[in-house]
Amino acid sequence: MALPVTFYKTMENQDLRVHGSIFFLLKKFVVAHFSEDMWDQLNGEAGTGGKSFEMTQNYPLDDIGAIVGAASRHTGASVNELKEKFGEYLVPDLFRLYASYLRPEWTTRDVLIHTEKVMHGAVRKLNSTANPPILNVSEVSETLLVIDYFSRRRMGSLAVGIIKGIARYFGEQDVVQVTPTTDPDDERVQIRVTFQKVELGS
Repeated sequence: MALPVTFYKTMENQDLRVHGSIFFLLKKFVVAHFSEDMWDQLNGEAGTGGKSFEMTQNYPLDDIGAIVGAASRHTGASVNELKEKFGEYLVPDLFRLYASYLRPEWTTRDVLIHTEKVMHGAVRKLNSTANPPILNVSEVSETLLVIDYFSRRRMGSLAVGIIKGIARYFGEQDVVQVTPTTDPDDERVQIRVTFQKVELGS
């Protein structure tokens, strides 16, 4: 008898972990948009109600998938839509956390170019158990970056949201377009980031 696809995905995810800080920020996101009671309800439905999600610990990837899945059922938004919105939301907190690694003259484009070496490098240095996604950024032109995202966690929609959140942080959301060109649920996702040139005096 063939087992359902969800069984194999669960088996694949058993050794994948997510840092407790992501759960902390996810709770903050849910409480900000809904309520503390909603967070408790989502955890109850996801079967994670007994977990405190400590900042210093890592937790199964399936936990975050279950919570976001429950949120999707409540809101009617797709899982990928919620991951993207969450990614946008958490950018200010990420920038506060890694403020010392950011240069004041940087823009959205600069941050994206330096994320893998600077920010992700810092994450790996500060926490040997951390395993952030790999971002290979190609500078195609002044107005186009192509980002090859790789992560076994398959969180491409979160990455898209973070990129949009970075643009919003710098007030560039109207001139930066973020488009995944492959399935955001894959381990490898290609993301095009285009920058509209602003004419002087416009």
